[in-house]
Amino acid sequence: MAKIQATKEIADQVFEAVELAKATGSIKKGTNEVTKALEKGTAKLVVIAKDVTPPEITMHLPLLSDEKKVLCVEVTSKDDLGAAAGLEVGTAAVAVTQEGDAKKVIKALIDQFAK
Repeated sequence: MAKIQATKEIADQVFEAVELAKATGSIKKGTNEVTKALEKGTAKLVVIAKDVTPPEITMHLPLLSDEKKVLCVEVTSKDDLGAAAGLEVGTAAVAVTQEGDAKKVIKALIDQFAK
């Protein structure tokens, strides 16, 4: 699966999935944690922020996600992503490792882009 550029509607769905997974499942925050989750095969959804500087910090994540057949969505703001992950600061990347109540939202996102 390729990296998806999130529209406002898709970003809202992604943030909802991250918030639900944080509350009822499990997420990994930060580039290193997300990389480890992908390499271990535990990531179900990867979200990266577009406004990360330098962009090289997250550049490998879409390629690794594609290799592991995990949906990778790019959102515009690391601050919004951090807020969805329950952080007071922005984060470059988040991986959902256990969906919890976000299972339906993540399945809908995957189905939307599997075409």
